[in-house]
Amino acid sequence: MTDLTDSNTDLSGVSPQIKAEILAQALPYIRKFHGKTIVVKYGGNAMTEERLKHGFARDVILLKLVGMNPVVVHGGGPQIDSALKKIGKQGTFVQGMRITDEETMEVVEWVLGGEVQQDIVMLINHYGGQAVGLTGKDGGLIRARKMKMPDKENPGQFLDIGFVGEIEAINPAVVKALQDDAFIPIISPIGFGEDGQAYNINADLVAGKIAEILKAEKLILMTNIPGVMDKQGNLLTDLSAREIDEMFADGTISGGMLPKISSALDAAKSGVNTVHIIDGRIEHSLLLEVLTEQAFGTMIRSH
Repeated sequence: MTDLTDSNTDLSGVSPQIKAEILAQALPYIRKFHGKTIVVKYGGNAMTEERLKHGFARDVILLKLVGMNPVVVHGGGPQIDSALKKIGKQGTFVQGMRITDEETMEVVEWVLGGEVQQDIVMLINHYGGQAVGLTGKDGGLIRARKMKMPDKENPGQFLDIGFVGEIEAINPAVVKALQDDAFIPIISPIGFGEDGQAYNINADLVAGKIAEILKAEKLILMTNIPGVMDKQGNLLTDLSAREIDEMFADGTISGGMLPKISSALDAAKSGVNTVHIIDGRIEHSLLLEVLTEQAFGTMIRSH
Protein backbone atom coordinates (compact mmCIF):
# COMPACT_ATOMS: atom_id res chain seq x y z
CA MET A 1 0.00 0.00 0.00
CA THR A 2 1.31 3.44 -0.89
CA ASP A 3 2.16 5.62 2.09
CA LEU A 4 -0.14 8.60 1.59
CA THR A 5 1.97 10.72 3.90
CA ASP A 6 5.02 10.43 1.65
CA SER A 7 5.28 13.56 -0.48
CA ASN A 8 7.74 12.01 -2.90
CA THR A 9 5.60 9.08 -4.00
CA ASP A 10 7.39 7.69 -7.06
CA LEU A 11 4.88 7.12 -9.86
CA SER A 12 7.46 6.46 -12.60
CA GLY A 13 6.71 2.72 -12.50
CA VAL A 14 2.97 3.25 -13.05
CA SER A 15 1.97 2.72 -16.67
CA PRO A 16 0.21 5.53 -18.58
CA GLN A 17 -2.82 3.19 -18.98
CA ILE A 18 -3.20 2.80 -15.22
CA LYS A 19 -2.80 6.57 -14.71
CA ALA A 20 -5.53 7.15 -17.32
CA GLU A 21 -7.77 4.56 -15.63
CA ILE A 22 -7.34 6.32 -12.25
CA LEU A 23 -8.30 9.65 -13.84
CA ALA A 24 -11.31 8.07 -15.56
CA GLN A 25 -12.55 6.74 -12.20
CA ALA A 26 -12.85 10.32 -10.96
CA LEU A 27 -15.30 11.12 -13.79
CA PRO A 28 -18.55 10.23 -11.93
CA TYR A 29 -17.54 12.52 -9.06
CA ILE A 30 -16.52 15.35 -11.38
CA ARG A 31 -19.88 15.03 -13.11
CA LYS A 32 -21.82 14.81 -9.84
CA PHE A 33 -20.19 17.88 -8.28
CA HIS A 34 -19.74 20.00 -11.42
CA GLY A 35 -21.04 23.51 -10.76
CA LYS A 36 -21.59 22.72 -7.07
CA THR A 37 -20.16 24.71 -4.15
CA ILE A 38 -17.76 22.95 -1.78
CA VAL A 39 -16.86 24.84 1.40
CA VAL A 40 -13.55 23.79 2.95
CA LYS A 41 -12.51 24.71 6.50
CA TYR A 42 -8.72 24.75 6.22
CA GLY A 43 -6.82 24.32 9.48
CA GLY A 44 -4.37 22.29 11.53
CA ASN A 45 -1.14 20.80 10.15
CA ALA A 46 -2.38 21.23 6.58
CA MET A 47 -1.86 24.96 7.14
CA THR A 48 1.57 24.80 8.75
CA GLU A 49 3.52 21.98 7.04
CA GLU A 50 5.09 23.21 3.78
CA ARG A 51 4.46 19.99 1.86
CA LEU A 52 0.77 19.91 2.88
CA LYS A 53 0.30 23.64 2.19
CA HIS A 54 1.54 23.26 -1.38
CA GLY A 55 -0.56 20.12 -1.89
CA PHE A 56 -3.69 21.87 -0.62
CA ALA A 57 -3.20 24.84 -2.97
CA ARG A 58 -2.90 22.50 -5.97
CA ASP A 59 -5.90 20.42 -4.89
CA VAL A 60 -8.17 23.48 -4.59
CA ILE A 61 -7.12 24.65 -8.06
CA LEU A 62 -7.83 21.19 -9.50
CA LEU A 63 -11.36 21.22 -8.05
CA LYS A 64 -11.93 24.67 -9.57
CA LEU A 65 -10.58 23.63 -12.97
CA VAL A 66 -12.86 20.58 -13.20
CA GLY A 67 -15.87 22.83 -12.66
CA MET A 68 -16.51 22.86 -8.91
CA ASN A 69 -16.72 26.01 -6.79
CA PRO A 70 -14.41 25.68 -3.77
CA VAL A 71 -14.70 28.31 -1.02
CA VAL A 72 -11.97 28.22 1.65
CA VAL A 73 -12.49 29.41 5.24
CA HIS A 74 -9.20 29.27 7.16
CA GLY A 75 -8.24 29.09 10.81
CA GLY A 76 -4.91 30.11 12.28
CA GLY A 77 -4.72 29.15 15.97
CA PRO A 78 -1.00 28.20 16.00
CA GLN A 79 -0.05 31.35 14.06
CA ILE A 80 -2.05 33.52 16.51
CA ASP A 81 -0.42 31.77 19.49
CA SER A 82 3.09 32.37 18.15
CA ALA A 83 2.32 36.05 17.41
CA LEU A 84 0.94 36.47 20.95
CA LYS A 85 4.07 34.85 22.41
CA LYS A 86 6.20 37.46 20.66
CA ILE A 87 4.40 40.22 22.58
CA GLY A 88 4.52 38.21 25.81
CA LYS A 89 0.89 37.04 25.91
CA GLN A 90 -0.44 33.56 26.55
CA GLY A 91 -3.58 32.33 24.71
CA THR A 92 -6.36 31.10 27.02
CA PHE A 93 -9.47 29.13 26.07
CA VAL A 94 -12.92 28.45 27.54
CA GLN A 95 -14.99 25.58 26.04
CA GLY A 96 -12.85 25.61 22.89
CA MET A 97 -13.14 29.40 22.39
CA ARG A 98 -10.20 31.83 22.62
CA ILE A 99 -10.58 34.61 25.22
CA THR A 100 -9.95 37.75 23.17
CA ASP A 101 -9.16 41.10 24.82
CA GLU A 102 -8.55 44.26 22.77
CA GLU A 103 -4.81 43.62 22.30
CA THR A 104 -5.41 39.99 21.32
CA MET A 105 -8.09 41.09 18.81
CA GLU A 106 -5.57 43.38 17.09
CA VAL A 107 -3.15 40.44 16.78
CA VAL A 108 -5.94 38.14 15.51
CA GLU A 109 -6.87 40.69 12.83
CA TRP A 110 -3.41 41.15 11.41
CA VAL A 111 -2.46 37.47 11.68
CA LEU A 112 -5.66 36.06 10.11
CA GLY A 113 -6.69 38.88 7.77
CA GLY A 114 -3.11 39.67 6.81
CA GLU A 115 -0.34 37.13 7.12
CA VAL A 116 -2.25 33.80 7.02
CA GLN A 117 -4.84 34.79 4.43
CA GLN A 118 -2.25 36.31 2.09
CA ASP A 119 -0.03 33.20 2.37
CA ILE A 120 -2.90 31.04 1.10
CA VAL A 121 -3.80 33.51 -1.66
CA MET A 122 -0.18 33.76 -2.83
CA LEU A 123 0.28 29.98 -2.88
CA ILE A 124 -2.88 29.35 -4.93
CA ASN A 125 -1.93 32.15 -7.34
CA HIS A 126 1.61 30.72 -7.55
CA TYR A 127 0.23 27.41 -8.85
CA GLY A 128 -1.93 29.14 -11.46
CA GLY A 129 -5.21 29.62 -9.61
CA GLN A 130 -6.93 32.94 -8.95
CA ALA A 131 -7.57 33.42 -5.24
CA VAL A 132 -9.00 36.50 -3.52
CA GLY A 133 -8.80 37.11 0.23
CA LEU A 134 -11.82 38.38 2.17
CA THR A 135 -12.64 39.22 5.78
CA GLY A 136 -16.13 39.77 7.17
CA LYS A 137 -15.74 43.47 6.39
CA ASP A 138 -15.54 42.92 2.61
CA GLY A 139 -18.93 43.37 0.98
CA GLY A 140 -20.51 43.17 4.45
CA LEU A 141 -19.83 39.42 4.33
CA ILE A 142 -20.02 38.55 8.06
CA ARG A 143 -22.05 40.68 10.47
CA ALA A 144 -21.32 39.71 14.05
CA ARG A 145 -22.30 40.46 17.63
CA LYS A 146 -20.55 39.73 20.90
CA MET A 147 -20.92 36.10 21.92
CA LYS A 148 -22.52 35.31 25.24
CA MET A 149 -20.86 32.18 26.63
CA PRO A 150 -23.07 30.32 29.14
CA ASP A 151 -21.29 29.75 32.47
CA LYS A 152 -21.41 25.99 33.12
CA GLU A 153 -20.70 26.49 36.83
CA ASN A 154 -23.49 29.08 37.30
CA PRO A 155 -26.54 28.30 35.17
CA GLY A 156 -28.28 31.41 33.85
CA GLN A 157 -25.05 33.46 33.94
CA PHE A 158 -22.64 34.27 31.12
CA LEU A 159 -18.85 34.50 30.88
CA ASP A 160 -17.25 37.53 29.25
CA ILE A 161 -14.72 36.18 26.75
CA GLY A 162 -13.99 39.53 25.13
CA PHE A 163 -14.19 40.25 21.40
CA VAL A 164 -15.39 36.80 20.42
CA GLY A 165 -18.30 37.01 18.04
CA GLU A 166 -21.23 34.98 16.95
CA ILE A 167 -22.67 35.33 13.48
CA GLU A 168 -25.66 37.63 13.11
CA ALA A 169 -25.90 37.48 9.31
CA ILE A 170 -23.94 36.43 6.23
CA ASN A 171 -24.23 38.36 2.99
CA PRO A 172 -22.88 36.00 0.32
CA ALA A 173 -23.10 38.46 -2.61
CA VAL A 174 -19.33 39.10 -2.77
CA VAL A 175 -18.54 35.35 -2.60
CA LYS A 176 -21.04 34.56 -5.38
CA ALA A 177 -19.64 37.35 -7.56
CA LEU A 178 -16.11 35.97 -7.17
CA GLN A 179 -17.21 32.37 -7.83
CA ASP A 180 -19.04 33.36 -11.01
CA ASP A 181 -15.85 35.05 -12.19
CA ALA A 182 -13.49 32.04 -11.82
CA PHE A 183 -11.97 33.25 -8.52
CA ILE A 184 -11.44 31.13 -5.39
CA PRO A 185 -12.59 33.04 -2.27
CA ILE A 186 -10.32 32.71 0.81
CA ILE A 187 -12.23 33.87 3.89
CA SER A 188 -10.75 34.93 7.25
CA PRO A 189 -13.17 34.31 10.16
CA ILE A 190 -13.37 37.91 11.36
CA GLY A 191 -16.81 39.47 11.67
CA PHE A 192 -17.79 43.09 12.21
CA GLY A 193 -20.46 44.67 14.38
CA GLU A 194 -22.65 47.59 13.34
CA ASP A 195 -20.22 49.96 15.09
CA GLY A 196 -17.30 48.58 13.03
CA GLN A 197 -15.91 46.57 15.98
CA ALA A 198 -14.02 43.48 14.80
CA TYR A 199 -14.86 40.09 16.35
CA ASN A 200 -12.88 36.87 16.36
CA ILE A 201 -15.23 34.06 15.25
CA ASN A 202 -14.51 30.35 15.40
CA ALA A 203 -13.56 29.32 11.84
CA ASP A 204 -15.64 26.11 12.00
CA LEU A 205 -18.74 28.18 12.78
CA VAL A 206 -18.03 30.53 9.87
CA ALA A 207 -17.44 27.62 7.46
CA GLY A 208 -20.68 25.93 8.58
CA LYS A 209 -22.78 29.06 8.23
CA ILE A 210 -21.30 29.98 4.83
CA ALA A 211 -21.97 26.42 3.61
CA GLU A 212 -25.62 26.80 4.72
CA ILE A 213 -26.12 30.20 3.09
CA LEU A 214 -24.45 29.14 -0.18
CA LYS A 215 -26.44 25.87 -0.17
CA ALA A 216 -23.16 24.01 -0.56
CA GLU A 217 -23.08 20.42 -1.77
CA LYS A 218 -20.37 19.59 0.77
CA LEU A 219 -18.78 21.09 3.86
CA ILE A 220 -15.32 19.62 4.51
CA LEU A 221 -13.58 20.30 7.83
CA MET A 222 -9.84 19.55 7.72
CA THR A 223 -8.44 18.61 11.14
CA ASN A 224 -5.47 16.97 12.85
CA ILE A 225 -7.40 13.79 13.62
CA PRO A 226 -8.69 10.98 11.37
CA GLY A 227 -12.30 12.00 12.13
CA VAL A 228 -14.73 11.56 15.04
CA MET A 229 -13.65 8.76 17.37
CA ASP A 230 -15.63 6.74 19.89
CA LYS A 231 -14.43 6.36 23.49
CA GLN A 232 -12.27 3.37 22.49
CA GLY A 233 -10.48 5.46 19.85
CA ASN A 234 -12.15 3.82 16.82
CA LEU A 235 -12.97 6.00 13.81
CA LEU A 236 -16.71 6.49 13.23
CA THR A 237 -17.15 6.91 9.47
CA ASP A 238 -20.88 7.60 9.32
CA LEU A 239 -22.88 9.44 11.98
CA SER A 240 -26.45 10.72 12.18
CA ALA A 241 -27.57 13.86 14.00
CA ARG A 242 -29.16 11.73 16.74
CA GLU A 243 -25.95 9.76 17.34
CA ILE A 244 -23.99 12.99 17.64
CA ASP A 245 -26.45 14.42 20.17
CA GLU A 246 -25.88 11.27 22.27
CA MET A 247 -22.07 11.72 21.99
CA PHE A 248 -22.40 15.32 23.25
CA ALA A 249 -24.54 14.14 26.16
CA ASP A 250 -22.17 11.39 27.33
CA GLY A 251 -19.02 13.51 26.93
CA THR A 252 -17.48 11.55 24.00
CA ILE A 253 -17.25 14.87 22.14
CA SER A 254 -15.79 17.72 24.21
CA GLY A 255 -13.28 20.59 24.26
CA GLY A 256 -11.98 21.88 20.93
CA MET A 257 -14.13 19.40 19.00
CA LEU A 258 -17.37 20.95 20.31
CA PRO A 259 -17.57 23.97 17.96
CA LYS A 260 -16.36 21.82 15.05
CA ILE A 261 -19.00 19.10 15.43
CA SER A 262 -21.74 21.60 16.38
CA SER A 263 -21.20 23.61 13.20
CA ALA A 264 -21.03 20.39 11.14
CA LEU A 265 -24.33 19.24 12.63
CA ASP A 266 -26.05 22.61 12.09
CA ALA A 267 -24.91 22.64 8.45
CA ALA A 268 -26.19 19.09 7.89
CA LYS A 269 -29.56 19.99 9.47
CA SER A 270 -29.77 23.18 7.37
CA GLY A 271 -29.53 21.64 3.93
CA VAL A 272 -25.82 21.07 3.24
CA ASN A 273 -25.90 17.71 1.49
CA THR A 274 -22.97 16.05 3.28
CA VAL A 275 -20.53 17.21 5.94
CA HIS A 276 -17.13 15.54 6.29
CA ILE A 277 -14.46 15.76 8.98
CA ILE A 278 -11.18 14.62 7.40
CA ASP A 279 -7.52 14.24 8.36
CA GLY A 280 -5.64 17.18 6.86
CA ARG A 281 -2.30 15.57 7.78
CA ILE A 282 -2.69 13.19 4.84
CA GLU A 283 -1.51 14.62 1.56
CA HIS A 284 -4.30 15.26 -0.99
CA SER A 285 -6.96 14.39 1.61
CA LEU A 286 -9.26 16.90 -0.11
CA LEU A 287 -9.04 15.06 -3.44
CA LEU A 288 -9.43 11.69 -1.72
CA GLU A 289 -12.67 12.94 -0.17
CA VAL A 290 -14.19 14.57 -3.26
CA LEU A 291 -12.95 12.43 -6.16
CA THR A 292 -12.84 8.84 -4.83
CA GLU A 293 -15.37 6.40 -3.38
CA GLN A 294 -13.15 5.74 -0.35
CA ALA A 295 -15.03 6.53 2.88
CA PHE A 296 -12.61 9.06 4.26
CA GLY A 297 -12.90 10.55 7.75
CA THR A 298 -16.35 10.98 9.30
CA MET A 299 -19.47 11.82 7.32
CA ILE A 300 -22.31 13.50 9.19
CA ARG A 301 -25.89 13.09 8.00
CA SER A 302 -28.81 15.23 9.08
CA HIS A 303 -31.01 12.26 10.06
